[in-house]
Amino acid sequence: MGSIGIASGQGLGAEERRWMPASPGGPARSAPPGGAPAGRPAVPITPLAVLADSGLEVPVLGGGAAQHTNLDLAASAPALAGVARHVASVLPWYSSVHRGSGFASETATALVEGARASIGERLGARPDDLVVFTRNTTDALALLAGAVPGETVVLDIEHHANLLPWERYGRRVVRAAPTIAETLAAVDAELARRPAALVSVTGASNVTGELLPLERFAAVAHAHGARLAVDAAQLVPHRAVDLAAAGIDYLAASGHKAYAPYGAGVLVGRADWLDAALPYLAGGGAVERVDLDRTRWKTGPERHEAGTPNVLGITAFARALDELAALGDARLAHEEALTARLRDGLAALPGVRLLRGFDDAEDAVGIAAVELERGRVGLIAGALAAEHGVSVRAGRFCAHPFFDRIAARSNGLRASIGVGTSSADVDRFLTALGGLLADGPRHAYERGPDGWRPAHDDRPRPDFAA
Repeated sequence: MGSIGIASGQGLGAEERRWMPASPGGPARSAPPGGAPAGRPAVPITPLAVLADSGLEVPVLGGGAAQHTNLDLAASAPALAGVARHVASVLPWYSSVHRGSGFASETATALVEGARASIGERLGARPDDLVVFTRNTTDALALLAGAVPGETVVLDIEHHANLLPWERYGRRVVRAAPTIAETLAAVDAELARRPAALVSVTGASNVTGELLPLERFAAVAHAHGARLAVDAAQLVPHRAVDLAAAGIDYLAASGHKAYAPYGAGVLVGRADWLDAALPYLAGGGAVERVDLDRTRWKTGPERHEAGTPNVLGITAFARALDELAALGDARLAHEEALTARLRDGLAALPGVRLLRGFDDAEDAVGIAAVELERGRVGLIAGALAAEHGVSVRAGRFCAHPFFDRIAARSNGLRASIGVGTSSADVDRFLTALGGLLADGPRHAYERGPDGWRPAHDDRPRPDFAA
């Protein structure tokens, strides 16, 4: 895979279970590396959309507060303000769905079915595709896994959500090559060696942000009589998607990554396998008739949606896709500028290596994962949050096989941006990270089962989280 040397430089060398600063007041601060990277636009890049948490301040160690800089959007994104307003406006109308006789029930049913049609349209579904509501991408892929009439071929770069469900139903893993072109050839060769029913790949890596050419993967799969499924958890928040145009047979996505964190996900795709599969959930709403010795199940999305649906999550997901679509080409331009700012700034820091999966990847969404030459990324992530109010992610990002292959260290640090990110957010992160790499944290930290935490945490919690 792509290899980038680690620059020599200073870094944290402490590997002990407990980390203490050089002095009670913390080390003296020199001007930290980072900040606005050289060559990046001097004009600030402002957020495209207002998030529900805009203006949120979080407490920091030692008293006081800092503007929250959320660069962990690849894990979960806060609601768009328009989505939050929409949920608040429909909440009084919440009621039972599909079988209620009251006006509120009819309204709630219209919300769900309207959202189903809208989401299908936004994602480019074919007229006869099913739109099945789930909890999240993991849930959607698990549902699909039980419906595939044969083996599934996956890449080793996948998030666990697109790696583990197939294991129990017949999984064949193809090791990705150093280039996308070679990886496509490897998938082609595997399908020629032994047919499979499905090829399932990520749309955008949650580790490197790199995009796969889905049209080309669809062509390879279809040439061998297989279908293509796409884990679009990281794709949908950043790019317009058209299933029909790209030749995608199934797509799974999460509302909580697309600025609708209300607990709904979706599986969109061809009906035949889903109609023939055992119902994903056995319960009310999925049946035509129940006798003690026989059950007649519905076909269509209802077959897999037993129980009361997540009305608010479903309508929130649909509204979020509407608002993202309304941004048009500005969304791509905004992200490209900030991604370049982020990646260039990280590359300029000593002792930092930007992770890549493919030498020939031509595009990536706003995700950048790095490994550090020295020190603990968990400690750095904890200090970024506790001392600077900056949220990032440390670990192997639920993609252990992929991370272990492209990284030399056991864990990495990931920053991820979105429509609500500004150039000030990126610069604040780079400045804080540069200072921590040069001088270390100001406060003492302890490593426990949940990672690195302040040894003495004086940050007050909100009443609801006490």
